[in-house]
Amino acid sequence: MFQQQVRVINNFLMALDALSILLAGYGAYLLRRHLSGGRWSIETELFTFSVLLVALLNNYVMGRVGLYSDRKPVRCFHLIPSILKAIVIDFSFLGASLFLFKRMHYSRAFFLYFALLTFLFIVVERLLVQIYLQHFARRRFYARNLLLVGDEKRGKIVAEALEKQLSWGHRILGRLLVGNEVSSPGVIGRLEDLPEVLRKHPIDEVVFAMGGHKAINLPYYLDLCRKMGVEARILPALWSPESPHLNVESVQGIPFITLRFNGFNATGLLYKRLLDIVGGLVGTVLFLLMYPFVAIAIKLDSPGPVLFKQKRVGQHGRVFTLYKFRTMYVDAEERKKELMAKNVMKGPMFKLENDPRITRVGRFLRRTSLDEFPQFLNVLKGEMSLVGTRPPTLEEVEKYELWHWRRISIKPGITGLWQISGRNKITDFDKVVELDCQYLENWRFIDDIKIILKTIVVVLQRKGAL
Repeated sequence: MFQQQVRVINNFLMALDALSILLAGYGAYLLRRHLSGGRWSIETELFTFSVLLVALLNNYVMGRVGLYSDRKPVRCFHLIPSILKAIVIDFSFLGASLFLFKRMHYSRAFFLYFALLTFLFIVVERLLVQIYLQHFARRRFYARNLLLVGDEKRGKIVAEALEKQLSWGHRILGRLLVGNEVSSPGVIGRLEDLPEVLRKHPIDEVVFAMGGHKAINLPYYLDLCRKMGVEARILPALWSPESPHLNVESVQGIPFITLRFNGFNATGLLYKRLLDIVGGLVGTVLFLLMYPFVAIAIKLDSPGPVLFKQKRVGQHGRVFTLYKFRTMYVDAEERKKELMAKNVMKGPMFKLENDPRITRVGRFLRRTSLDEFPQFLNVLKGEMSLVGTRPPTLEEVEKYELWHWRRISIKPGITGLWQISGRNKITDFDKVVELDCQYLENWRFIDDIKIILKTIVVVLQRKGAL
């Protein structure tokens, strides 16, 4: 119900914003014409273009600055900076479009009046709407009355969220205690009193925000609400402020509660894959161009294949073949056992400074990160991503603790937070996992772009490569 109200209110606001822009356009036209003594005019097509461009762009920009969110502003006048920012962007884009289409005779006065009136009209419109929603909506006779059921901690979380929620009118009538909790302000009874409370108070919805109280017969109270025609909302006991990634999805009409432990969603994964395809194609072309030259250098330096192939562990334990330019002698894996005592990494990952197994050409390839370019083939095949976690070997994964497995819950990447956060200066594997988990939990598409750009800088500066 709340999300439906948010959509209705925001659609209404979009319509009002567009109407304000239209009125501002006509107001600016009349003002400019009046100040010129009736001698100024503007082409109908140009006027229509200006108003439509600003109106359409404004919906997108206002959404981006949070003016179409599900949260009520704390204060009415907190809206003004966001509106000003949106209007500046709108008219900057309009000005750039006029310059692009070489409309040099466009009236600067009309442009200024249009911008000022748009800002003024939208501010007045938004202030009036917010004043109504904050001070009058909840006083309506049919404003939605809510009853909370739960302990003080979870009840407070829900109450604070509902206070911030955008709607056309709701109020919390009180809270019912659960278990042996002592009474506190706002409490109007205990859970056992629910039948009587529903009879005495005009309650439209009951919000159950209980923890894992196994002794409570929740189906009984839900059935009670059903019989009395009162809506019920449940905050799952699985949810906690420390682990907020819990969603309800419907599959063929069957509701499922989904616990997610990272910041990825379907849209984000689509954008990430499109970026991988584009980056993978560019990287593969570069790989093919450099292959003959690198191959000759590798062959002249030491016997063995040009490409190094090794089984690595991908997302959730999938095994794939990783490609790299060979930077070590062919007996590197056999000699690894002799060098384990010199491992500079604390944990299952193996790293060695001044590794004697690396060839002369291999040191140059590693220092310049050219050895990584064959991995763009893995990216194109969908086995890896441009940005992710370092792909571990099968031997490393066998030594993982349970919480280490979280780092391979996504596709491994050519680069990631570890590579740009000191790279080989980090010698504690747990720190590497913490960085990987930080990337997973807080992932945004723009983060991948930033990591790629920082990686380019790190590679060009040749920082931290072994």
